[in-house]
Amino acid sequence: MSSEDERPDEPADGAPAAGGPAAGGPEQLALIRETVRGAKVPKAKPRTWRGAALAKELPVARVVVNKGVLHLDQYFDYAVPEELDAEARPGVRVRVRFGAGAHRVRDGRREGGGLIDGFLVERRADSDYGGALAALAYVVSPEPVLGPEMLALARAVADRYAGSLADVLQLAIPPRNGRAESKPSPEPLPPPPAPEPGSWERYASGPAFLAALAGGGAPRAVWTALPGPGWPEELARAVAAALASGRGALVVVPDGRRAARLDAALTALLGEGRHALLTADSGPEKRYRQWLAVSRGSVRAVVGTRSAMFAPVRALGLVAIWDDGDSSHSDDRAPFPHVREVLQLRAAQEGCAFLLGSTSCTVEAAQLVESGWARPLAAGREQVRRAAPLVRTVGDGDLARDEAARAARLPTIAWQVVREGLKSGPVLVQVPRRGYAPRLACERCRTPARCRHCSGPLEAPDERELTCRWCGLGAVDWHCAECGGTRLRARVVGARRTAEELGRAFPAVPVRTSGRDHVLDAVPGRPALVVSTPGAEPVADGGYAAALLLDGWAMLTRPDLRAGEDALRRWIDAASLVRGQDDGGTVVIVAEPTLRPVQALVRWDPTGHARRELADRAELGFPPVSRMASVTGRAEVVGAFMAVMRLPADAEVLGPVPLPVPPPGRPRRPGEPPVGEVWERTLLRVPPGSGAELAAALKAAQAARLARGGTDQVRIRIDPLDIG
Repeated sequence: MSSEDERPDEPADGAPAAGGPAAGGPEQLALIRETVRGAKVPKAKPRTWRGAALAKELPVARVVVNKGVLHLDQYFDYAVPEELDAEARPGVRVRVRFGAGAHRVRDGRREGGGLIDGFLVERRADSDYGGALAALAYVVSPEPVLGPEMLALARAVADRYAGSLADVLQLAIPPRNGRAESKPSPEPLPPPPAPEPGSWERYASGPAFLAALAGGGAPRAVWTALPGPGWPEELARAVAAALASGRGALVVVPDGRRAARLDAALTALLGEGRHALLTADSGPEKRYRQWLAVSRGSVRAVVGTRSAMFAPVRALGLVAIWDDGDSSHSDDRAPFPHVREVLQLRAAQEGCAFLLGSTSCTVEAAQLVESGWARPLAAGREQVRRAAPLVRTVGDGDLARDEAARAARLPTIAWQVVREGLKSGPVLVQVPRRGYAPRLACERCRTPARCRHCSGPLEAPDERELTCRWCGLGAVDWHCAECGGTRLRARVVGARRTAEELGRAFPAVPVRTSGRDHVLDAVPGRPALVVSTPGAEPVADGGYAAALLLDGWAMLTRPDLRAGEDALRRWIDAASLVRGQDDGGTVVIVAEPTLRPVQALVRWDPTGHARRELADRAELGFPPVSRMASVTGRAEVVGAFMAVMRLPADAEVLGPVPLPVPPPGRPRRPGEPPVGEVWERTLLRVPPGSGAELAAALKAAQAARLARGGTDQVRIRIDPLDIG
């Protein structure tokens, strides 16, 4: 390939300095207008770029450049050379010169400005820019990859999360692969027939929901799925119903394992060629080929992980998300969008159906129902009792009286359940992940210790006085709001050697592990002990005979607003893999029985738990009832940023508070301070209705800081998952 200086379509000597925002100089504007109106061209030779005249119609290309900095979050106008007229269509990838001195040449060398990527948004007759326009360097590919629906969605996501359009487009559009692009996509298949309700009949409104989809309707539902292995088939039937109406469907799941299960269910129901699977496991070429098939309209249904939320499905009829409480649904790249929120925006903009499904229920899902934006879709209590396993609890009092538990770290009832379960199948043992930082709780009732001012978690760093993790205020004369106790205790950190203990106790039984380094997809239905961390539980053929949920305190006492909700979700996800109570399935959870999440598990009532959590958060002003944002960086940088930002009048500032320094030897995680630096975080909270104003204020302050040449990092995150 020739070097950049050898490109035949680059500007020649004396060309304008750069393309400008909404651009065009007086002489050039006159020429453009005369050309568009079909008037006679003046005798003076038109301005050309290396001998290439301007396109005769719509000679201005409006481009979004691949620069994610906020002060450049705008469109830039470029001239379209006549030789690029046919290829320079809206939606294609282009390369343009960008930056000061982009086209100045001295002694045969280019002084400044380089080629950068961009997307051509539209062709125009003229420009709003007062200066001279630079020309498009070249069109990377004639394949249109940015349609008007995706552009509108990306703009809405950028505004909601105080980010730039270019950053969102990087998340939405995969990198180009020339080999995949050169291959034709298959011809689209005709719509399939409407599916039978199948197991949707277990839900009171299930058949009606499918019928509405198949009839071209746009119902919105929060679906609390029954425990068991049936959810992939049920989601597949919802997709089939949308396809039967002649529309498209999009389903986003947390990980590749669950995407593979849904992929198999769709293939079994509809056959090959009806849907595309968009996951990182597919590899760049195959994934881009699948993405192109969707963009070209050859495939109308998509199943994928997080980045599939932007898939360009034609005539979208259904968007669905499974297990919205999983942290994998929140992107860890700027501007940090969440799949649930993006799919809500798509449902509103494109007028399609929305389905949020899970065996549990998040507070955000409960709010969708409470506000009337979506309707509940759940089974009756009798159906729930038949499908759910029997849940038994073991609290602190039981452990204190249990000699076996003190010696082997497992209560007697757990040994008994394991022994009985191994007679008929595998037994699942869920062990919390290690590494949860200990915080403080009431010694008497173990209610987490929280700040009186902002309800943030309390801690005692280096055994000093109690301080709040959110606002930094001291907590003098603390007492428990639940029982009045004044003594505190460190909370449980995690489980150790569980697999080894079980292996010694049952030497003739195989022990299999599933965790971060090695995750099992499935295990056979033969007797075995399967020790897994939360979220890595494999599916057992025929279901597990029993399950142990150990060290519940390790998840319940995390310093996080979502600790109880997340613990219940992980417990229910694991317990859903166990056979129903009628088939002898039993679950033992080691946690205090009187706690709200434990009681919700015993009753198998995640929706009731979410409603109560929502009511508590509404009273305290916590998300999702309020909107929150975090501003993180070095103390002096965050202070300067906050000093110039124009916050909404009803905004509340919490903090700043210092961030903990990462332990030596552990890799730095996103949002953590570099080694040797001390960072602070400030939380901003606004009531309902002011979220857009808060995002706009943050974006404006960040853009102004960057425009002034600020180089220190200030990390902004709207609706952060972890505010503990």
